[in-house]
Amino acid sequence: MGIHEYFKSLSDLEKIYRCPGKFKYEEHSVAEHSFKVTKVAQFLGTVEENRGNKVNWKALYEKALNHDYAEIFIGDIKTPVKYADPDLRDRLAHVEESMTQHFIQQEFPEEFQSIYHERLKEGKDDTLEGKILSVADKVDLLYESFGEIQKGNPESLFTEIYQESLDTILKFKEMASVQYFLTEILPDLLKGEFTNQAELEKISRAILKNHEVEQTFAIDE
Repeated sequence: MGIHEYFKSLSDLEKIYRCPGKFKYEEHSVAEHSFKVTKVAQFLGTVEENRGNKVNWKALYEKALNHDYAEIFIGDIKTPVKYADPDLRDRLAHVEESMTQHFIQQEFPEEFQSIYHERLKEGKDDTLEGKILSVADKVDLLYESFGEIQKGNPESLFTEIYQESLDTILKFKEMASVQYFLTEILPDLLKGEFTNQAELEKISRAILKNHEVEQTFAIDE
C-alpha cells in the first residue's frame, strides 16, 4: 500500500502498448511515449522562450511527464476511436479522472494528495504549457504513425492517425513553436524516398491548405 504502489505502477506503464490490436513494426509503450513527449515539449518550450514567451518550466515538465498516467487504469484507446465521438471522449476522460482520484486517495499520504491531484489531472488546458503539451503529444503520435507508414505498414489506421495528428497540431498554428515545426521540421520529415511518400505529402498539403497555411508553410517541391 502507499507510495510503493505508485512506484510499482510506473513499471506497468512500460507494459501498456499504444495502438493495441493492430500490426506494428515497432511497439511503443505509454512510458516511452511520456518520455518522448517530455523531450518534444522541452524543445517546443525552448522555441517559445526564444521567441520572447515566458514558459513555466515546472508546470510544463509536470504536465508532459504525467499526461498519460491515467492510462494505467483503462489502457490506450486508439486516437481515431477516442476522437470520433465527443461524448465518448468526455466519458473516457471522466472515468480516467475518477479512477486517478480514487488511486491518489487510496495510496498517497494525505499531505501529498492535493499535490498529486494537481499533477495527475488533465494537463491540456489554455495555458501556454497546456498548449505545448497538446502539440508535443501529437508530434510524437505523428512520428509514431510516420514510422509505420515509412516502413510500409499496410494498415490504413496509421494514415488516419497521421492526418489527425497534423490536423490537431495546426489548430495551434499561431504558436511560435508550431510555426517552427511547420517550416523547419515537417518538410524534413517528408523529404526522401519511402513507401507512400507521394501520398503522405499530398495529405499534408491538403491539411495545410485546409488550415490556410499552405502558402506560408509549403513543402518544397
